Amino acid sequence: MSVNSREAGFTYLTVLFAVAFIGLGLALAGQVWQTTLARDREIELLYAGNQYRRAIERYYVSGPRQFPGTLEDLLKDPRKPGTERYLRKLYFDPMTGKSEWGLVKAPEGGIIGVYSLSEGPPIKIAGFAFANKEFEGATKYSDWKFLYNPAAQQVPIPQQGAAPGTQQAPLSQQPTAPGTQQAPILQQGPMQGTK
Repeated sequence: MSVNSREAGFTYLTVLFAVAFIGLGLALAGQVWQTTLARDREIELLYAGNQYRRAIERYYVSGPRQFPGTLEDLLKDPRKPGTERYLRKLYFDPMTGKSEWGLVKAPEGGIIGVYSLSEGPPIKIAGFAFANKEFEGATKYSDWKFLYNPAAQQVPIPQQGAAPGTQQAPLSQQPTAPGTQQAPILQQGPMQGTK
């Protein structure tokens, strides 16, 4: 075997390995790109869904306590003579790329929430904001239901040093969590200074 044929064989193997490594690198880059794209779509879904939830809430509290009949009612409230908007536009479902959303209906009629029609598995399964805590552990995007439930609205937690001009209910009148008891409030006299 001549030296030239050996060199040609090594060159051929080197090129073959280089092509294989480049292909592997491109496959990994494609996988990372797909994951990044899916995460971006999840962020868009959380944004759009929460916009719908807030708009349904504003619709509900701004007039007679009723839910919108259609999503278009959020663009112009049919109950009012002027133009009152709760959304600037109707959002596309970023997971399906379509304008169609799954609608959650109230028992008495009207829309109380929306959800994606995608059956794909979410990447994000934990670490949600408080409003979306129920999404933790969901196995598909259609389980992320952006609902406004007026009965489940949380009472704000009293803060230390309320803002000037605001009043808080006495502790004896503030709600407690179900199944817990509130500690008795002790009346104290004026504080005495220490030396």
